[in-house]
Amino acid sequence: MRILLTGGTGLIGRALCHYWRARGHDLWVYSRRPQQVPALCGSGVQGLGDLNELGNQPLDAVINLAGAPIADRPWTEARRTELRDSRIALTEHLLAWLALHKQRPQVLISGSAVGWYGDTGEQRVTEQTQPADQGFAARLCGAWEDAARHAETLGIRVVRVRTAPVLATEGGMLPRLLPIFRLGLGGPMGSGRQWMPWIHLQDQIALIDFLLCHPDAQGPYNACSPQPVRNREFAQALGRVLHRPAVLPVPAMALRLLGEMSGLLLGGQLAVPERLQAAGFTFRFNDLDAALADLLGRH
Repeated sequence: MRILLTGGTGLIGRALCHYWRARGHDLWVYSRRPQQVPALCGSGVQGLGDLNELGNQPLDAVINLAGAPIADRPWTEARRTELRDSRIALTEHLLAWLALHKQRPQVLISGSAVGWYGDTGEQRVTEQTQPADQGFAARLCGAWEDAARHAETLGIRVVRVRTAPVLATEGGMLPRLLPIFRLGLGGPMGSGRQWMPWIHLQDQIALIDFLLCHPDAQGPYNACSPQPVRNREFAQALGRVLHRPAVLPVPAMALRLLGEMSGLLLGGQLAVPERLQAAGFTFRFNDLDAALADLLGRH
């Protein structure tokens, strides 16, 4: 296949590039740093600083993952603008470029997050569940998905992947937690009762490939393990794998100093991948302990 990626130098994008190059696909990555793409994504992956550099090259698929990290800085007004532009404005630019071409890709797989649902408390969350609130993170995901859905008017199949926190050693939340937990200073966030969906990077890559290759797949899909855990259970599992105590909670009052962004840590979703499982996708990592052991080399 001939595949164009945005966000290809991020955690998921890099892994996808290595996975697909090993299978012989032709890949282009639209990036602000196109000269760094081969080193980050693998030899043979071509970096693009401008979409027009593709010329009339026909594409089979577009994977739209671009987006500034949502939890690495406080949500000042300037940061909110950056988060919106890196997702929504970029997606609109991508679709405007696709609209200029008569020969269009068959599918657009566009990123989103389980944050689309907001903090859903104890409610079981499937793809049929409506958002529980309209906080900034939920609105951001909603607008991102709405922008991607416009590709349907161009005759393109659109898949929206609502991803849970991805477990990986190369990026995401796990490398941030490891130094604290290895010192025995880790523990739950706030009460620790909030639900925490998660997914192993290998399953994230496999399910995107699965959705790419199944022409009937369209609409939203929850990209998360079938076995979500509470935040306290996650802390305990990470402590077990590292052979360290994980009993020191981070007080909710301290986290609320982050402002609205604290909702990412103190809220959660009891999300399950109902549509993926109904479509026949099989997760390799259902159990959190097994996923952490695989990543951290503790078998």
